[in-house]
Amino acid sequence: MQRRILSAQLSRSGYEVLEAGSGEEALEICAQTEPDFVLSDWLMDGMTGLEFCRRFRQMSRESYGYFILLTSKSEKNDVAEGLQNGADDFLAKPVNGDELRARLTAGARILTMERAMQEKNRLLTSALGELRTLYDSIDRDLVEARKLQQSLVKERFRSFGNAQVSLMLRPSGHVGGDLVGFFRISSRRVGLYGIDVSGHGITSALMTARLAGYLSGSSPEQNIALVQNELGFFDGRDPAELARYLNALVLDEMQTESYFTLIYADVDLIAGTVALVQAGHPHPAVLRADGKVEFFGNGGMPVGLLAAATYETVTTRLFPGDRLFLGSDGITEIVLPDGRQLAEEGLTEMLAALNGMRGQALLDALYWELQRLSGEALVDDVSAVLFEFDGAKENDG
Repeated sequence: MQRRILSAQLSRSGYEVLEAGSGEEALEICAQTEPDFVLSDWLMDGMTGLEFCRRFRQMSRESYGYFILLTSKSEKNDVAEGLQNGADDFLAKPVNGDELRARLTAGARILTMERAMQEKNRLLTSALGELRTLYDSIDRDLVEARKLQQSLVKERFRSFGNAQVSLMLRPSGHVGGDLVGFFRISSRRVGLYGIDVSGHGITSALMTARLAGYLSGSSPEQNIALVQNELGFFDGRDPAELARYLNALVLDEMQTESYFTLIYADVDLIAGTVALVQAGHPHPAVLRADGKVEFFGNGGMPVGLLAAATYETVTTRLFPGDRLFLGSDGITEIVLPDGRQLAEEGLTEMLAALNGMRGQALLDALYWELQRLSGEALVDDVSAVLFEFDGAKENDG
């Protein structure tokens, strides 16, 4: 009788009502129709209202269902038990029509909020899926960009007979702003360079790709470090002149907000003389044959920052067994566990400790030692050029 009275009241209020004579029958109806509201007596033959509520909550549904238990129980323990089994609200028997409508109205507000939240979650999940797809696509592109950038350094090692050049380029991310390289100036001279473009990522990588073209070893006609005389022979620009030329090129023609540090050395393979310009790059170091480490250079402004920047060529000389090291700030500025930067003092100790190693093995050992000292992944690109001078004799070109 109570069920029929409730059904009539709900129908008059505009609800579509489905009746069940037992908990088992009610579960079958709920599985087929997913009702918005379920009103169940606490005490029923067979399955109790608590068991019905518990099994209702275990059902897979697309939306939330609001469950009201009808009961004559009013003890706090009974209410707590009902809530623990999944009930949302309670109605005391006999049911008052006005109270029933008020409880359903409150439940409708909760269902509206629940469904609005579900829709927002659906949209968020969809957006996250799209972002994940986009990220995966970008990540694949960055992997390819890393391969292309690494290909800019076509040779990591070359022997010139009485001298050897080794290169290290380790981006901190997929792509970076560091660039190292070398090229022939003449039969007895070689140009060495290190570049560090401001920032990281795609913008910096695009800049390094452009600069790699300007300093190409395979296309002397495109290499702005070289000048061609009337007879068609190439010679090298003075290092300071090259820095000035690049500075004007970046400011006047490239139209970019990026700037970069540069170190460029013109080395005589026979005499061991070095003419070098330093434009904001860390000081170059000479590793003497006796193990002593000497830094030199005069700093200088980065390229592409100020039109009025001035640059100066400095010189030094290498003797048999000496080595020239051109490293980026990703080396000297790594942060040690105690909060200090490695700086030139720390680099001096590292180079002295690695004095017995040569070429690529030395650069690899240096990199792994930097990783060990930092205690975590390096946050900046790491690059270096190592030139080893064995003495004045004919080279193999």
